[in-house]
Amino acid sequence: MTASAIYQGTIRHRRFAVRTREFSHPVALMYLDLEELGDLFGGRLQARRPGLVRFRRGDYLGDPSVPLVQAVREQLERATGSAPAGPIRLLTQLRTFGLCFNPVSFYYCFSTAERLEALVAEVSNTPWGERHAYAVRRNGDQGGGRVLSGSFHKQLHVSPFMGMQQSYTLRAAEPGESAAIHIESAERGRRTFDATLSLRRVPLTRRSLTRMTARFPAASVRVLALIYAHALALRLERVPVHRHPPSAR
Repeated sequence: MTASAIYQGTIRHRRFAVRTREFSHPVALMYLDLEELGDLFGGRLQARRPGLVRFRRGDYLGDPSVPLVQAVREQLERATGSAPAGPIRLLTQLRTFGLCFNPVSFYYCFSTAERLEALVAEVSNTPWGERHAYAVRRNGDQGGGRVLSGSFHKQLHVSPFMGMQQSYTLRAAEPGESAAIHIESAERGRRTFDATLSLRRVPLTRRSLTRMTARFPAASVRVLALIYAHALALRLERVPVHRHPPSAR
């Protein structure tokens, strides 16, 4: 049995600063063991020719000429000083109908004993098309449990309704029959926003992939439409706008 799968469930966002706001949407994500990519569906997921659903190396972390596994390990080494030697599994939304946009993709990094040791969160923004990767490593205080947690300072301007002087706290459970990720942002000790992914595992087969694609046929278009619709709602509520930092352009 492959480690790769589909995870389906919901994403919930809650805003606490200036205006309170909460919404949730259904979501379906691929969970891909990067070492299995060449074998899944006879390698068709990463074929160079256009396809309904496709993994394209250039949509993800680092230099497209460098294998993604290597790029993730190098990012972890730069950020934390070391990288586990086990499997790396990517939770993401693949390119569909030639378009790919992921607000965030998660790289689960395991030890050779299959214990979750680190997580890389690759965040993208729109319309600027920028990306930034945050890394979290297991520390001694977390023991051998299935939950990994860590904190880091905000480095990428994502929403014009959130400032840059914020910090994030991330908690992620090792994927099994279910998977969960919770991210909170805070400014001066006060929570401003959180997002929670609550997912259940579906075996990856041609049938389940077809069903996922039929349910979310243009997933990236849908995500972008929701982002701009919620942004318009906040603008109409006169939530203050934070300009995109010149240094980030």
